[in-house]
Amino acid sequence: MSPRRIVAEARVRGLDLIAVTDHNSAENARAALRAAEGTPAVLPGLEVCSSEEVHVLALFDSLEAALALQEEVYRGITAANDPERFGLQVIANENDEVEGFQHKLLIGATDLSIEEIVGRVHALGGLTIASHIDREGYGILGHLGFIPPGLTFDALEISEAATLEQVEHLAREYQAYPFIRSSDAHAPDQIGRNTTCFLLEAATCRELTMAFRDEGGRRMAEAPV
Repeated sequence: MSPRRIVAEARVRGLDLIAVTDHNSAENARAALRAAEGTPAVLPGLEVCSSEEVHVLALFDSLEAALALQEEVYRGITAANDPERFGLQVIANENDEVEGFQHKLLIGATDLSIEEIVGRVHALGGLTIASHIDREGYGILGHLGFIPPGLTFDALEISEAATLEQVEHLAREYQAYPFIRSSDAHAPDQIGRNTTCFLLEAATCRELTMAFRDEGGRRMAEAPV
């Protein structure tokens, strides 16, 4: 899952827009942006593991905003990575050359709550998506059993493992939210295995937010549910 490989696979799959959301980190987003050179468009972000051990996708238009959130997330991670158990956490450049390693345990949780993550992302101009809500592991419903009232996710993500019955139930239960499906890729051959189609004027978080709300002619071109 090197930056150039991600971009190359996205091009082969015909994807116009991807998001790079490593666990608790945005350190490889810069390399992906440089490798893509606009094709496909790349949104920098993180998949943050909250203090409740719930995964939240945070997407941004600017790398600076993603790195600002990363700084806060890193402050809340005290455990160190064990390379022998979990592997090296590589920081690469756009040529897939190793420039360094991150020594914090990125598969762990930060001390930020779900509410704090959502609030901070929105304050930085980004959007938030609750990750794979149908999954027991690290999904908000699996851990909390419900989505707290007032928690302003921009969308909810369902995984490829969700059955039609699960999807229909979730769509009824949380009809106030738009739903997406994405690849949640952890290996190159998984990129593009699930997609969501949008009608947008530009590949930005603002445009995605408008599509989620069906505003200004922007919309989700096909419903993933």
